[in-house]
Amino acid sequence: MLKKVAIIGAGVSGLASLKCCLEEGLDPICFERSDDIGGLWNFTEHTEEGKASIYHSVFTNSCKEMMCYPDFPFPDDYPNYMHNTKLQEYIKMFAKHFDLLKYIKFKTMVIKVTKSPDFSLTGQWDVITENDGKEESSVFDAVMVCSGHHVYPNFPAEQFPGIKKFKGSYFHSREYKGPEKFKGKKVLVVGLGNSGSDIAVELSHTASQVYLSSRSGSWVMSRVWDDGYPWDMLYVTRFETFVRNSLPTSISDWLYVKKMNQKFKHENYGLMPLNGTLRKEPVFNDDLPSRIVCGMVVVKPNVKEFTETSVIFQDGTKQENIDYVIFATGYSYSYPFMEDDSIIKCRDNEVTLYKGILPPQLEKPTMAVIGLVQSLGAIIPTSELQARWAIKVFKGSFKLPPVSSMMDDIDEKMGKKLKWFGNSSTLQTDYIVYMDELASAIGVKPNILKLLLTDPRLALEVYFGPCSPYQFRLTGPGSWSGARNAILTQWDRTLKVTRTRIVHGSKTGFPLLNVLTILFFPLLLIAVFLMFN
Repeated sequence: MLKKVAIIGAGVSGLASLKCCLEEGLDPICFERSDDIGGLWNFTEHTEEGKASIYHSVFTNSCKEMMCYPDFPFPDDYPNYMHNTKLQEYIKMFAKHFDLLKYIKFKTMVIKVTKSPDFSLTGQWDVITENDGKEESSVFDAVMVCSGHHVYPNFPAEQFPGIKKFKGSYFHSREYKGPEKFKGKKVLVVGLGNSGSDIAVELSHTASQVYLSSRSGSWVMSRVWDDGYPWDMLYVTRFETFVRNSLPTSISDWLYVKKMNQKFKHENYGLMPLNGTLRKEPVFNDDLPSRIVCGMVVVKPNVKEFTETSVIFQDGTKQENIDYVIFATGYSYSYPFMEDDSIIKCRDNEVTLYKGILPPQLEKPTMAVIGLVQSLGAIIPTSELQARWAIKVFKGSFKLPPVSSMMDDIDEKMGKKLKWFGNSSTLQTDYIVYMDELASAIGVKPNILKLLLTDPRLALEVYFGPCSPYQFRLTGPGSWSGARNAILTQWDRTLKVTRTRIVHGSKTGFPLLNVLTILFFPLLLIAVFLMFN
């Protein structure tokens, strides 16, 4: 009998889970509270309670070759970094191509998920949904929570002294949609993350002055990396990860800081992180340095207090006549449909998940949280591989360790996260290490040594080139016949959309691969030897 699986949310993680369930012969139903798929990327002009919200000008921070579903590349003519509307088009193409829409119940909100009375024997869940005011209860053999973590804003405005007497307007960045109403105004943006930086840069073209307040600073990276190639296609590689994790910490930290300061010295722009060696997720913004150097964005320290019309910062400086304050202070994760919230937050009210997916203390492993991770890798391939791993667990394809061992693994991973990413990055993870860990468990991690002997050209691209999603559909269960070609042609698709004016005599070679093939082939042999010894 097919196992019935409830999937909560039809965003990129929910769609990945839906497709993976169908591939494994399960019987999924996806519940989506809005009237369309896409989740975060489904832009609406107004914010809706319980739904992720983005502003009109959002672009992706991962390029198309690194963020696609691993057996469904983006169309060749799509730009490397996309406006949100373009990504939403792709998401709809994906759903249509794999015929997923018929498994989705739209305008249906999951209001309660509880263990069935006989859960210890069956692992089943009672799921109550609401559609058009009518409630319906169903029993499912497993639940996949794909509701995302950009829904419930972290809004600490009340913690700032004087905010209640401030006569200007203040709100969370979730409410921001565009710059029109800020023309000629003085705006303070609190928070130096991707949203805060984007909003500050956009407003700097219309507002009279923008101030950007940061408590701890951040590294700022450009989407355009060395020689103009997409940053993640050069940085997110197996070889780079191997080198970074093999070097002594002092050398690795020095190289990291040096690389981050390559474009400009962050200290001179007031952006330098308090602990510059932590690998916290950087800010991706191509324009912020230029807006700072032009004086249109002024970086300030953390806010100390507000007056009726001004803001005082921790360094004692004061800015008068502030009209708007936008708190780009991130999000908290919440699961209001979980009657027993401790299932997911089983320790200190923090999410505690084995492999970042599975609540470890369940009597039966029949619930998975998909997409609740942060890394320098894109969420689409990450959630897709998480879903494949989770479904194998549901089906009993491999045995999980005891609860104590799972908790020990969580503790060990948390210790490494604190070392690499700091206290505020409990969801952060090393992308390739994490992906390979999941892939190994389900038999889909590329075998570099075998490829080296059977397909050297592919081995070079897999190891030294971008760790693109296609690698995890190359071999093993669920392999895709087009994966090899997708890997070997990924640079063609990358350059096709930028080489729109042909320059005669220009070189056509792609980074690393051609040089490595001739000169550095022994490096691969050494690296593979070290990996397997």
